[in-house]
Amino acid sequence: MAPPAQSHRSPSPSQPSGKGEVSDLKTQLRQLAGSRAPGTDDTKRDLFKKVISYMTIGIDVSSVFSEMVMCSATSDIVLKKMCYLYVGNYAKHNPDLALLTINFLQRDCKDEDPMIRGLALRSLCSLGVANLVEYLVGPLGNGLKDGNSYVRMVAAVGVLKLYHLSASTCLDADFPPLLKQLMLKDKDAQVVANCLTSLQEIWSLEASTSEEAARERETLLSKPVVYYFLNRMKEFSEWAQCIVLELVSKYVPMDTEEIFDIMNLLEDRLHHANGAVVLATIKVFLHMTLSMTDVHQQVYERIKAPLLTLVSSGSPEQSYAVLSHLHLLVMRAPYIFSSDYKHFYCQYNEPFYVKKLKLEMLTAVANESNTYEIVTELCEYVANVDIPMARESIRAVGKIALQQYDVNAIVDRLLQFLEMEKEHVTAETLVLVKDLLRKYPQWSHDCIAVVGNISSKNVQEPKAKAALIWMLGEYAQDMQDSPYILEGLVENWDEEDSAEVRLHLLTAVVKCFLRRAPETQKALGDALAAGVTDFHQDVHDRAFLYYRLLKYDVSVAERIVNPPKQAVSVFADTQSSEMKDRIFDEFNSLSVVYQKPSYMFTDKEHRGPFAFSEELGNLSIGTEPSDAAVAAQRVEANDKDLLLGTSEKEEGHGYGSNGSAYSAPSYNASTTAGASQAHFDLVSIDQPSTVHPPVSFAIDDLLGLGMPSAPSSVPSTLQLNAKASIDANAFQQKWRQQPISLSQETSIDPRGVAGMMNPQALPQHMQGHSINCIASGGQAPKFKFFFFAQKEDGSSAYLVECIINSSSCKVQLKIKADEQATSQAFSELFQSALSKFGSA
Repeated sequence: MAPPAQSHRSPSPSQPSGKGEVSDLKTQLRQLAGSRAPGTDDTKRDLFKKVISYMTIGIDVSSVFSEMVMCSATSDIVLKKMCYLYVGNYAKHNPDLALLTINFLQRDCKDEDPMIRGLALRSLCSLGVANLVEYLVGPLGNGLKDGNSYVRMVAAVGVLKLYHLSASTCLDADFPPLLKQLMLKDKDAQVVANCLTSLQEIWSLEASTSEEAARERETLLSKPVVYYFLNRMKEFSEWAQCIVLELVSKYVPMDTEEIFDIMNLLEDRLHHANGAVVLATIKVFLHMTLSMTDVHQQVYERIKAPLLTLVSSGSPEQSYAVLSHLHLLVMRAPYIFSSDYKHFYCQYNEPFYVKKLKLEMLTAVANESNTYEIVTELCEYVANVDIPMARESIRAVGKIALQQYDVNAIVDRLLQFLEMEKEHVTAETLVLVKDLLRKYPQWSHDCIAVVGNISSKNVQEPKAKAALIWMLGEYAQDMQDSPYILEGLVENWDEEDSAEVRLHLLTAVVKCFLRRAPETQKALGDALAAGVTDFHQDVHDRAFLYYRLLKYDVSVAERIVNPPKQAVSVFADTQSSEMKDRIFDEFNSLSVVYQKPSYMFTDKEHRGPFAFSEELGNLSIGTEPSDAAVAAQRVEANDKDLLLGTSEKEEGHGYGSNGSAYSAPSYNASTTAGASQAHFDLVSIDQPSTVHPPVSFAIDDLLGLGMPSAPSSVPSTLQLNAKASIDANAFQQKWRQQPISLSQETSIDPRGVAGMMNPQALPQHMQGHSINCIASGGQAPKFKFFFFAQKEDGSSAYLVECIINSSSCKVQLKIKADEQATSQAFSELFQSALSKFGSA
């Protein structure tokens, strides 16, 4: 049988067919260089296309650089464009090759064709080689005086590129005054816009070091200049109009009459087809009327229709950008948009990010008159097959309920959600029912009646399970099976991965014990026994806290763990009003879309002090706190965590991180209150002995824990090198190479959190304990530090990542060590040093 014929595929025109393909291109280009034969330009085009396609897919074709330059001696503008593209790509990374292009680019800058002059000048300014800036001055000067507007437009931007390459060269050549003259006198609107853009950036950067530049920057905001731009507004392109409107938004009118004149002049811009122009105009209107309350409200009414029109037209991306700005305005003045809530109903074909934003806006505009219609619409979304959409809809219903609008009907709707028997619906609803009960305790009877029918085995999500457990503990007296459900959960302690659930379970068992002691005795003993040996620091500490409280005095424990509850009037807002004001100041920018100020996502040189970055290499720390408000936020720790924090600080001196033996504080059993003794008599009725031992031993026997033995306090023998040092690059490399030896969570004294108002305070404090800070950064409530330490004999180095949450006073530690056997000892030493921060 004959072998099958081999299929032959022709090589793709964008893929080299062999190793010699680039060499063949080089040979062919060299043969065509200088040729004026008919059809030469067509052949060159084909070869240039191959070179550009190879370059685009990442193949190195820099070897044909000189041939490409020689072949560029042609009047064919298409060839010129491809050659400039090629040159611009390779010249940036190879200054020697860039030098070869200077002559032919300068020659093309004098070409008769203005398009070639402009393209050549743009390519010359885009080389990005600082050593060649002297060759840019002449062509730029000629370009600014060129008779063609396209060349002048390119030259205006070229001056800015020159400034970034060499500011001194640009200023010495007096280009800024030339740009200013061109800006005020040129007839072409695009040239004027480019001059304005370049001058704004140059004078803004120079203003910090030059008084003249600062004065020139102020002249851009003078009345004659602003009115000059306003009168030429209709001549500008859409992009240029946005630049001019941004400038106008910074202008401060002399009186209200001038404000109305400007607004009347810009009235027609609100009807522009381009959304960016509309948003820029709205920014002018809003900023100019901030001090005029009545007029400011009228502005909201006026801009509402243009914004709603933009939302309903255009692509989903444009709708989202406009919706983000509309959302900001809705949050500032929800009553103005309350009658337009139907515009925020979700469409079936909208992407999820648009729907989510609309749900937030529906929540914001809800009031007494429209709550029923909005909640009815949201309930339709709950049955959506899109699970994230269903979750967000349930949260939206809960937020409206927490705003005290039509609570009765909303609670009934939420309880109906629990009967849908969908796992994600049940999970989200349980979390919301918990919050509702905290605010409206009078609804506990109706809610508990429904929640009691839910099996804990059917709730798997940590937040939902934690919410269910909270209700089991909080309303133990109303839920008949509460002790037995909690006992079943305690039996599966080791199978529960979430520390949040275990923490709630501990608290719920203690609350249930204080109300129904005989039924919860076994569950409490098992829970405390499991808690004190838990690997998670918070669970471990809370178990010991409850153990100590119960051991000391049950009545005291009841007052602390289960005090009289007051309804929560206001839930913490996720975003401060100051943050919203900063975002409003940056209206018509990415800050509104990201819902955060620009300093939180811009380049490092534009960030505010103490800006946080996830990457070690980008961490930076400011010399001063960003503002007083951030400092105030750091001090405001949760009151309920203060007791726990104090207990943890005491415990930090007596035990390791993972279930080591613990020395309980001494006490006098005779001081135990009579009520607590009577309570123990009640829960100990099944004990055969008629003589009641002291309370401390009674609680140990009752819980089946036994009296914990007091360990001898052995100070750590680990000594650190006070002069240890390492550079940032070596630290970063070492961090990436080594595995994590120890990962822990601990607490920090609230006074230490307050001390972080000075960003250098913690590094200086730890340095006093021979632990050096390598990098740091962040912003409230999350701060990150990288520390380095070394054993005194130099045998082991310790690398630490320390993340501090100032709102919860919690610290997450990751430790890497050369000698992993000493990691625990170093951890104890580090935590001891950290616990002293702020206490001195």
